[in-house]
Amino acid sequence: MREIVLDTETTGFEPEDGDRIVEIGAVELINHMPSGRTYHQYINPQRYMPQGAFEVHGLGDDFLRDKPVFAAIAQDFLDFIGDDAKLVIHNAAFDMKFLNAELGWVKKPLIAMDRALDTLAIARRRFPGSPASLDALCRRFGINNDARTLHGALLDSEILAEVYLELIGGRQPDFALSAKSNKTDTAETTTSWRAAPRETPLPSRLSAEEAAAHDAFVAKLGDGALWKRLN
Repeated sequence: MREIVLDTETTGFEPEDGDRIVEIGAVELINHMPSGRTYHQYINPQRYMPQGAFEVHGLGDDFLRDKPVFAAIAQDFLDFIGDDAKLVIHNAAFDMKFLNAELGWVKKPLIAMDRALDTLAIARRRFPGSPASLDALCRRFGINNDARTLHGALLDSEILAEVYLELIGGRQPDFALSAKSNKTDTAETTTSWRAAPRETPLPSRLSAEEAAAHDAFVAKLGDGALWKRLN
């Protein structure tokens, strides 16, 4: 199963007001594990950077001036996310709104909203009433994000990938036996399964002759043998 953990940085809050994407970062997961493939691109928004947005991500006009415009990178981005991978996004409505606005302006196919998996919504359902920002979830799960002094799309995607894996039950959740009650979000339907001890232990299948042979073998190993320290 292929998933893309994704984040964007922008000049503001509303593409309809002229705000644009200035950075995209994405991390590929295969079967809930990072594959090592990432996508990262700075983008020239063709407009000035408001001070409020600059204070969030630190991407200024001088830095972005020589970066490619969205039209130049749109197809590479679409090729990376593919046609059917789920897009894991924190506050997905925001990023999807900007991505589809940018794609529409350059006459590229839009991304279906049902491809987005919103980790903010998952966190709010799982921890009702608790802070659900990316920083708050890092503190909850003990994820070190000390390097995150400013928002950055690729760094935030890498951190979100760790948060997402914790939200769905930890790394390699497919290797844990679990029960799923319905077809809604994995993080909401997975219940860890643990076998209870047997009320009556199974009888030993080791014969008396085999036990005696084992004891004789261990006796030959000397006093420092591991078997003797375990017994």
